Amino acid sequence: MTLTTLQLSKPFGKVAYRATGDGDPLVLIHGVGMQSAAWEPQIDALSQSHQVIAVDMPGHGGSDALPTEASLPDFVAWLHVVLRALGTGPISLAGHSMGALVSGGYAITYPEMVTRLALLNGVFRRSQEARTAVIARAEQIRSGMIDLETPLTRWFGDGKADMAARVKVSDWLASVDPSGYATAYSAFARGDATYADRFSAISCPLLALTGDGDQNSSPAMSAAMAEAAQNGKSLVIEGHRHMVNLTAPEQVNTALKDWLKTPFQSPLDQKDTSHEHV
Repeated sequence: MTLTTLQLSKPFGKVAYRATGDGDPLVLIHGVGMQSAAWEPQIDALSQSHQVIAVDMPGHGGSDALPTEASLPDFVAWLHVVLRALGTGPISLAGHSMGALVSGGYAITYPEMVTRLALLNGVFRRSQEARTAVIARAEQIRSGMIDLETPLTRWFGDGKADMAARVKVSDWLASVDPSGYATAYSAFARGDATYADRFSAISCPLLALTGDGDQNSSPAMSAAMAEAAQNGKSLVIEGHRHMVNLTAPEQVNTALKDWLKTPFQSPLDQKDTSHEHV
């Protein structure tokens, strides 16, 4: 599937995206250092029932970077400009890692635009120790010290599926624009609590999914996000880590298909939060 580009107004510049399928729109936002191609297993499976739009985040793939001082709300504003330019109307929205931060912030800021929300391997209220460490890494990246091996070791195990996915992820990380990567990572490092206190305003069906081996986007964080929302559910994929959409695509696709069938519940409906392991 080829990239399509769209010219936005300043300061957003060019955005690149992949779109396929027919039906209600589903928008996919990837994580820091990745690109829209990282959603390939989900694009293939979910475009059978939906129009799937996978967007390159600013400074990634074919999209222009945001200004270097951009913070998480700037990425949320960028997404709104993209969706208005595409004329999607209300969407189902799924984000992975940094994309989950953007997606959560978007659902809170523009609730009328989001009918369902899925947060894969998202971060939520890091500990002070974890926050200090990730901000230090952001500063290293901004200074030009980009270490690819450390995140790859943290994200993947030794299984066959992990090793195959690791090759692709390594290539994406190696090809990302350093300045755009630094800007996005800084927003990611400082954004885990930006919208956390407002999760109770999320009334659409929310799925918070992660792998049981993901230490930085932990099952406890997914459970906390689901608990904070009005209609939240958390799901933990056992035996997998941070890139669970690539290492366990069938399980993730099944979960997302079920999520896409979940009817919208108004804020007046009774909250139904559950936690599962599979």
